[in-house]
Amino acid sequence: MSERESQLVLGIDPDPGALWPVGAEAADAPSPRGRAAQAVLAHCRALIDASAEACVAVKLQLARFEVLGTSGWSVLADVAEHARGRGLLVIADAKRGDIDVSAGAYASALLGGVDTPFGHLDGLGADLVTVNPLMGADAVEPFVRAARASGAGVLVLVRTSNPGAADFEDLELAAPPARVWERIAVLVDELGREGRGDSGLSDVGAVVGATLPEHLVRARELMGSATFLLPGVGAQGGRVEDLAPAFAPGPAGGLVTASRSIADAHRKSDAGPAGAARAEAERLRAAAWELSRRV
Repeated sequence: MSERESQLVLGIDPDPGALWPVGAEAADAPSPRGRAAQAVLAHCRALIDASAEACVAVKLQLARFEVLGTSGWSVLADVAEHARGRGLLVIADAKRGDIDVSAGAYASALLGGVDTPFGHLDGLGADLVTVNPLMGADAVEPFVRAARASGAGVLVLVRTSNPGAADFEDLELAAPPARVWERIAVLVDELGREGRGDSGLSDVGAVVGATLPEHLVRARELMGSATFLLPGVGAQGGRVEDLAPAFAPGPAGGLVTASRSIADAHRKSDAGPAGAARAEAERLRAAAWELSRRV
């Protein structure tokens, strides 16, 4: 298999209470936070090693690392570096969104870092960052500028996979486009026009949940050049087979993300955690690749 024959993103959102046994085996620090940090790091490394050959990227859920306290950022950075060492892109699933000054600080932390009178402070160096647009365009633009400066990209929350998304994202507007999420989609397309590469895809993409695939046709109409990050496959009920419209611009038009369905695959298998994760990741990779080639 070519390294490019995958649109699968390994979601990593480690729950300290549900880690692989390798995590507990690595935990010998004197403090509870230290042991939790060691266990999470060992778990994440093992999960990446088991699944890397079937994936193109990892999506790191920042809250799961931040809950570790002062050790969390170090573990996050180590996991990101381990993923890069396996040839994977790194998506920082931060969902940040704030006024422009704060948004710029968040962007610096997650992307290229910041220059100070004391020297340059490196950021996480993520390849893509998820951003919450509900405070408006000026809450997204600092991320776009920082991403372009470091050769990275932004993924804007458009129509998310959670049931509560309907509370606001589906509200009807007085003027076209008809719904809130569609207006956000228009913003994504506008922000991405200056960042379209030779592939025809933009450096401003969209998070569009796989749990309601009926939105994908309209989303693709509004965002013809955006890469779609497609969460919700597996544990949330989304199916790869329903995601064809995402791949209309080509195989790179969609990134299918799965988290618990890969990490917890051993709970429905006779194989061990690593073997079961590898098999499930390869199954999802093959399904997404085959679908994208048929579109």
